[in-house]
Amino acid sequence: MARKQFHMFPQRFGFFPYVWLLYLLMPAFNLQMEHGVKLLLGVLMLVLFAVTYRQLYWAGGGRVFHLWLGLQLLLVVVLSVFYTPYNFYLGFYAANFIGWYTDKTLFRRAYTMFALSVLLPLLLSMRSMELSSLVFLFPFLLIMLVFPFGARSLTSNRLLERKLDQANEVIKEMVKREERMRIARDLHDTMGHTLSLITLKSQLVEKLAAKDPERAQAEAREIQRTSRAALRQVRELVSEMRAVSVAEELAEAGEMLRSAEIALEVEGDVSLEGISDLTQNILSLCIKEAVTNIVKHSGADRCRIIIGITEGDVRITIEDNGIGLRQAGEAGGAYRAGNGLKGMAERLSLMDGSLTLSPGGTRGTSLSVVIPRIVKEGKEGVTA
Repeated sequence: MARKQFHMFPQRFGFFPYVWLLYLLMPAFNLQMEHGVKLLLGVLMLVLFAVTYRQLYWAGGGRVFHLWLGLQLLLVVVLSVFYTPYNFYLGFYAANFIGWYTDKTLFRRAYTMFALSVLLPLLLSMRSMELSSLVFLFPFLLIMLVFPFGARSLTSNRLLERKLDQANEVIKEMVKREERMRIARDLHDTMGHTLSLITLKSQLVEKLAAKDPERAQAEAREIQRTSRAALRQVRELVSEMRAVSVAEELAEAGEMLRSAEIALEVEGDVSLEGISDLTQNILSLCIKEAVTNIVKHSGADRCRIIIGITEGDVRITIEDNGIGLRQAGEAGGAYRAGNGLKGMAERLSLMDGSLTLSPGGTRGTSLSVVIPRIVKEGKEGVTA
């Protein structure tokens, strides 16, 4: 059983939570003036405050989040009242988490408790503090009281973006499902009768083969004509299907790479004017597979796609600056192509195309896809 890796904070927050830990040095410095039991209790409370800070990132919401936040606010009050009023700066930590409440009622309640927690220590210390100190603290108090509203606005924007991404995914799935249903209906309506006719005639040929060879031959020729008609129907159906262009696939690839925080650079003519829909569809599938591999396995932060067109072929090169070619599991092993790359190579072989996978310069991987602009099929020539 694999051991679960420990993380101080959720990885989606990046380096941001660690920066705030540095500000705990300020109340730690203030504790230097204390001695004995009061110093020990102050250190324990500061450590507990750091624990509440970490746990609030993992709590996610609900009752557990309320309890950790309430404990953090209580520690702010105790450290500010019984130690030094300057510890009220710890309220900035709670101000950030107050902004995580999306429900208006919960936000108002939490904000009220937060405001009392930072105002109470200052009100109790006003008599013992000099006017210059109060004037110095006042701007920070205003910023602290406004901070939860800004944090809440950012949280709302993140939630809206997440819901928008989910809605886009649902729409994409619905479009795919509708396209599959349309294809299934067209195949059934177009091919159902033809295939049934071929089946009946083949059964008739089997019966006539011994009794009436001439009629059997005539029926066999009729089956050939019917099958050719069916093949034409399939080609017409396929040609009517909406092919994904390279430009459209690059737009989707850019969205996927941005979500993975990978920069995308595109060079060349993405419109590929004069290139058939079939060729663009095959190239689009190759781009999708390559970009998916980069996001999942490369560990890169930059991807570069180069599009080139010559008189003889179309070439697309996809490069990344990731970990490069290596065999999973054993260091130094030879790279083995997965099912995705094998499927890509099989699709390209249908178009007389080729795939080349090589190291990308100093690091990373380079994938080149080449498809001839003229693909010959039997006696007919199909322009790619």
